[in-house]
Amino acid sequence: MSNLARDLPEAFAAQPSEGELLVRLRAGQADAFAQLMRRYNRLLFRAARGILDDDAEAQDAVQEGYLSAFLALDAFRGDSSLGTWLTRIVINQALGRQRKPGKVVFLDEGLLFHEESAMADDCTPEATASRNELRRRLEAAIDLLPPIYRCVFILRAVADLSVEDTAASLRVSQDVVKTRYLRARAMLRRQLDGEGEAALCNVHDFMGARCDEVVREVLARLREVGVVRDQ
Repeated sequence: MSNLARDLPEAFAAQPSEGELLVRLRAGQADAFAQLMRRYNRLLFRAARGILDDDAEAQDAVQEGYLSAFLALDAFRGDSSLGTWLTRIVINQALGRQRKPGKVVFLDEGLLFHEESAMADDCTPEATASRNELRRRLEAAIDLLPPIYRCVFILRAVADLSVEDTAASLRVSQDVVKTRYLRARAMLRRQLDGEGEAALCNVHDFMGARCDEVVREVLARLREVGVVRDQ
């Protein structure tokens, strides 16, 4: 299984394969579009958030990326997974929003955090508050990374993509991914003053209401142009 699947909720383990979904997508089935978006919303939001430093802009990039992809499904030839294809499209959307005067991002060119079960098992109010504060500090530190490093770090450490999948999504070499990831970790170490390990699983998360909003908005626009045909 591709490492893209590691960023997906376990609930999707028994869901239709990408091949099965693709057949239903091309038939215009609304539930297939909804299933695909819920499967990849968190990964794509994190990919966009790695380039953009604003949650709302990242969400817009995800929505526009979905629309671009769904309106051009015939362009998908299966040379990569649907997840990688969607990630590339969303990254391009994010880059388009980032290309403003003084904010151009060029993608062509170790801080070790671990999610520990012991931390997850400690559910006292004090422990929860401590984890939330550490998550906020970590998100703030990641946001201070230069975009070319932030994007690689989020895809590798937060979304848990492999070097290969990250390189394919960003259209750079695996050596570039490795170098930028190591530099991002070093920068974060300095920013956080060597603070101990922290969970990354909830950094820039995208579940619940925001996930529902993306699905609802994209489906509404697809219905307007006749791509989706409710059964």
